[in-house]
Amino acid sequence: MITEPLRSLAREVGISCEWTDAHGNPASLDESALRAVLAALDLPAGTDSQIRDSLAQARQFRQDADDGPFLICHAQQPIDLRGRLAAGSRCHITLEDGHQHSLEVDANGYLPPLPCGYHQVQSGEQQLLLACAPHAALSVAELTGGRRHIWGLSAQVYSLRRTGDGGLGDTAALESLALNAAHKGADALAISPLHAMFTSRPEQYSPYSPSSRSLFNILHAAPAQVLGAEIVERATHECDLQCDLQALEESVLIDWPAVSALRLRLLRQLHADFSQAPDTLQDDFRRFRAAGGIRLEQHCCHEALQQHQLNQNLSGDWREWPAPLRDPNSPEVAEFARQYTSELDFHAFCQWLIARCLSRVQSQCRNAGMAIGLIADMAVGADPSGSFGWSHQQELLSQVSIGAPPDMLNRDGQNWGVAAFSPIGLKRSGYRAFIEMLRANLAHAGGIRIDHIMGLQRLWIIPEGANAQDGAYLNYPPDDFLRLLALESWRHRALIIGEDLGTVPEGLQEALAERNILGMRVLLFEQQDGELPPPTQWSDRALATSTTHDLPPLAGWQSGRDIAWREHVGQSSAEQADLDRRQRSKEVQILREALQREGLLGEEKNPQAQLDASIRFLGCTPAPLVLIPLEDILGATEQPSLPGSGDMHPNWRRRWPQPATQMLDAPTAARRLDDLHEARLTCERNTHHG
Repeated sequence: MITEPLRSLAREVGISCEWTDAHGNPASLDESALRAVLAALDLPAGTDSQIRDSLAQARQFRQDADDGPFLICHAQQPIDLRGRLAAGSRCHITLEDGHQHSLEVDANGYLPPLPCGYHQVQSGEQQLLLACAPHAALSVAELTGGRRHIWGLSAQVYSLRRTGDGGLGDTAALESLALNAAHKGADALAISPLHAMFTSRPEQYSPYSPSSRSLFNILHAAPAQVLGAEIVERATHECDLQCDLQALEESVLIDWPAVSALRLRLLRQLHADFSQAPDTLQDDFRRFRAAGGIRLEQHCCHEALQQHQLNQNLSGDWREWPAPLRDPNSPEVAEFARQYTSELDFHAFCQWLIARCLSRVQSQCRNAGMAIGLIADMAVGADPSGSFGWSHQQELLSQVSIGAPPDMLNRDGQNWGVAAFSPIGLKRSGYRAFIEMLRANLAHAGGIRIDHIMGLQRLWIIPEGANAQDGAYLNYPPDDFLRLLALESWRHRALIIGEDLGTVPEGLQEALAERNILGMRVLLFEQQDGELPPPTQWSDRALATSTTHDLPPLAGWQSGRDIAWREHVGQSSAEQADLDRRQRSKEVQILREALQREGLLGEEKNPQAQLDASIRFLGCTPAPLVLIPLEDILGATEQPSLPGSGDMHPNWRRRWPQPATQMLDAPTAARRLDDLHEARLTCERNTHHG
């Protein structure tokens, strides 16, 4: 039983002692797990004295954070400055657009309303930064000129294929797919995360465990899009890469280490030749690097330092480096940067290439008629040993990782091995790292999908070395996050999507809907009490989709391909697999009956016909956005990732056999897209007539 002093400490820190689990049952934290989590947060609670000291420390940290110079408030409403500035204080206001005003705090302690944006307030020696947010993010209707029912595709970028790609999907293949999708009526193309990875650790390639969520994966750049085909061809010949690139291109699965080695060789040659590039390109690179500021420089320095350590057979994990190198602002790090100027310049050059490539793809999407264009995917966390962890140590919790408690899909829980934000550290820094991530991911996209958006309200944190089930929920300030999301949506004119699948805390989905943040409704998860609700009963405040990257495509779901994989990798026994197959047969029949009830499917039992009907079914829902993965458009059976399977399943390695230029033109794929497009138009017409 948890004592009251220990419970008080948990409340102050934001740890939940009770919650509702994935089955809807009450769950509670035991005392030993709570003490372990508190210890991992540097708040020892082994004795009554330690609890008292930790409680006092936690309260002081929270007070300091609440009194910080960053304030999030609603735009166009009076701003509460009580406790910060005295009534009658004169304030010099510099709005985000540069306009300046002189205002006075009224007798009740309020400043007059200000427009949306980040505004500087100075009163005497005191300075504040106000984040004045709109009530809600921009909706699909606001972004499309009034249309309420649009559709798009989702794609794993690494899996795309084009002639000459050297074995890995890139932005040139992405552009081809986007233009073809736009031609067929798509308004959006949701893509897998393109976060910066580790150039010195190519064996770590999961897009959901990056080095930084504020920079990009340079391996996905198609340099010819920026530098021109002639320059890239010359560099390829200079490095004598043609044969190796061709061999990798012909592989069925991606060989990440081999692809990484060859692409880095090509990128280094392009960097060496860049001094001969046109002045316009060199000037653009210099402007890009200057605009990137310390965020870009520290990432480049981390990349160079990590490789330097590995070259000396030392650890690549910055947490094991000598103390001076663990501090990105130390004189020793500055000296390293001076000594290795060219290496930092190389990494900045690569970031410039991928950023300009993505910018081109988004421009092409919009020019081709897409209302949204690319929808970026922002992972729930980053590898703590990466550049983001190195640069943002005060804003991250160093001794815990993020995961999930036991649920229906993972009976032992999950440990994702990525770092969690410190609620107090974020607030003290003015949410610097969070805002930085949003801006980076929205810079070249018309929308963003936030993985595991429940993390804006609470995260399951696991002490270092503990099992996933021995974690606890740490609560975060969701209102602050949601206001910042709304503000960045307004600033970038972007759609915000939140992946709200799994154990969702009470009230979160309603809060998302109120702020125009689209949740996700997945066909495979919508069956309730032995039936699938008709399309008209689906939410009009969430996107609708057939499946996700962690689930089987519909054809694989119908055949039980995922069940066979889980048995193969040891996640379930033969007996459990048999039970799962019997349950799956019932679920497939429920889907079939729902499709027949809607007049979308006849008596035929062809799985592809049921897939066709399922796509039409989703198109008939009132969802503002319907996203269909390429796997379902093409009738594939294999899923991109099987969580928890390690190397026994080819996670993030599958490649499409056909080029991106041809994927959507195959007769079956084209017919499915036509059906989806017509269903969405029908929804739109019915809305207007209604």
